[in-house]
Amino acid sequence: MEDLYDVMIIGGGAAGLTAGIYSSRAKLSTIILNDGAVGGQMVLTDEIANYPGVEKTKGFMLANTMKMQAKSFGCKIRTNVNIVKYNLEGEVKSVELKDGRSFKAKAVVLAPGGKPRSLNIPGEDKFKGTGISYCATCDGDFFTGKDLIVVGGGNSALEEAVALTNFARKVTIVHQFDHFQAFEHAVQEAKNNPKIDFIMESELRSFEGNEVLEKVTIEHLPTGKISEMKIDGVFIFVGYQPNTEVFKGIVNLNERGEIPVDADMKTNIPGVFAAGDCIAKKYRQVTTAVAEGTVAALSAAEYIRG
Repeated sequence: MEDLYDVMIIGGGAAGLTAGIYSSRAKLSTIILNDGAVGGQMVLTDEIANYPGVEKTKGFMLANTMKMQAKSFGCKIRTNVNIVKYNLEGEVKSVELKDGRSFKAKAVVLAPGGKPRSLNIPGEDKFKGTGISYCATCDGDFFTGKDLIVVGGGNSALEEAVALTNFARKVTIVHQFDHFQAFEHAVQEAKNNPKIDFIMESELRSFEGNEVLEKVTIEHLPTGKISEMKIDGVFIFVGYQPNTEVFKGIVNLNERGEIPVDADMKTNIPGVFAAGDCIAKKYRQVTTAVAEGTVAALSAAEYIRG
C-alpha cells in the first residue's frame, strides 16, 4: 500500500511538529514520520523558561501540546518508523519503511533533529547507562544523593547542572575554557548554587570503573597535569550533531553534516525543505526550530500550489 500526501515531514521534534501544525492547518494532507517518540530534544529538557508566552513548562509537556495541536488540525503522526530508503527527486517524493510500507508526498520537510555529541574518550561507550548520561531529565533521579560531574560550558550544561542539584549531593562542572558560552543569567544561576563547583580549563581524559563508573581522569590544559576524581555519574552536554547520516548523497550537506538551506528553508532539491537542528545555523533553540518549521511548511504549501 502506498499513501500519497501533500506534505511528508521526517522528524517529530519542535521543527517537525510546528511544520505539521502549519501544513495541516493550511488544509494540506500531512504526515509526520518519526523514528521514536515525538518531541525531539524538548523531551530531554527538564524545564523550558524562555518560550514566549509560556512562563515556565516541562519540555515533555510542551512537546505533547504541539503534538495534540498538530493532530487537531488533521496531521497524521507515525512513530517508531524505520525508513530504509528515500526517493526525493521528481514531482512525487517517497520513502520506504523496513516493514514494507511506503509513503508518497508532493513535498517533504526534513526535520530529523540532532543527537548529543560524545567526548569519544576511553570508557565512554562502556559506561553509557551505568554512570554516563546525556539527559538530566531522563536519569537525574537515579543519582539522588550522589556526586556528579557535568561536562560543558553552554546553556544546556549550566541549566541542566542546576536541575541536577535537585537530586545530587554535589555537582562539579568541568569546562575546557576559562569562561562559559552560556547566557549570563544561566552562568549566574549556576555560580549562585551552593551545590555546584567548577573545574575550568580542563577536560576529561578517561572513564574508569568495574561494572559501573567509579572515577574519571581530568587534564588541566594549561599545565598538562592529570588528576583523578572519584565520581558516581557524569552528564555530558557538549553540543549536538545533526541526524543527517542517512541523507548523504541524497541532499547537499556541509562539512559538519548540516543541511544548507536558504531563507525559505529550501534545500538543493525542489520540493524538499529542511528545518530545526539538522540545518546549518548558529543558534539552536526551541524558538528557532519553531520558526524554521513554520517557514518550511509555508514554503512547502507555496511549492505545492504553484
